[in-house]
Amino acid sequence: MTLPSPHGDKLDALLQNDKLPPGDRERIERAVKRYRTWRKSLTRIPTGGDGVTEAVRLLNEYRSLIDLDVVFDSDDDFLCRQKGQLKLDNTVVEESLPHLVSRVFPELSAAFAVGPQSCFAALYFTSTIRTTTASPGARTRTKDQDFTISKRLYLRASFHPDHAEGVDQLEANLGYLCAECKTNLDKTMFQEACATAHDVKTAVPGAKYLLLCEWLDMTPISTSGTDTNEVLILRKAKRLGSQVRSAFATRAGRVSRRADYAQHLADHPFAVDVFERFLAHVRALIEDRDPDEGDVLGRGYF
Repeated sequence: MTLPSPHGDKLDALLQNDKLPPGDRERIERAVKRYRTWRKSLTRIPTGGDGVTEAVRLLNEYRSLIDLDVVFDSDDDFLCRQKGQLKLDNTVVEESLPHLVSRVFPELSAAFAVGPQSCFAALYFTSTIRTTTASPGARTRTKDQDFTISKRLYLRASFHPDHAEGVDQLEANLGYLCAECKTNLDKTMFQEACATAHDVKTAVPGAKYLLLCEWLDMTPISTSGTDTNEVLILRKAKRLGSQVRSAFATRAGRVSRRADYAQHLADHPFAVDVFERFLAHVRALIEDRDPDEGDVLGRGYF
């Protein structure tokens, strides 16, 4: 199947942005060439679990190019100041996850949509007592997810048992695993993600909801009282302090603090074992089954 390209789409959109400085345009054009090489390399990752280390190595290599060579080393301030809106950084992770999952679990990509999707969150009806002769006005509420393992769902609703008239036909993706990808995770983002997790699990009680971030920017909070299964910190590190980041807004400031920033990235690369833990959640969904009676009686619990 053709895997999604959220990062590639952001690069293409940036080249169409009239506000992009001429010098940065050349940087983005070079980045597009490296992006294509990176994406081609992802398709060569061995299937099964043997390719995780190589996939993370490729992610670290390409992401370092985006963070340092493209954004940080720019002679203009546009890319650095607009990084949050442009989403060049976190979409690299978003694009790498479908490749990783499809290589480790090739059977999934044949039966499910793997990647960013807008997934089913609720079903509601807009009909009133004066409109019951028409259709029930069935509507779905959906929520955009950065990564999903989902399947297309088709629904029909009517006041007539044979669906002879007044039929509402609905489509949505049903998310069995949903994940949100953040560059920096603060408390507000955590609370918003927990609310989304509640919607996901209300719609699909057996689903998993994961929150992935690169840098932690909050005091850790237990997920046990929420519908979020787990928070995965991909770099196992906290965000750089504001006293350092404040210098990044200007070219002169970035030059003066480049060594600090480069060292921080080098000291905290994407961690292979955290991605393996993410894949363990996927594996648990695949292997989930009703308990065997013999096993239950032997253990004494289920």
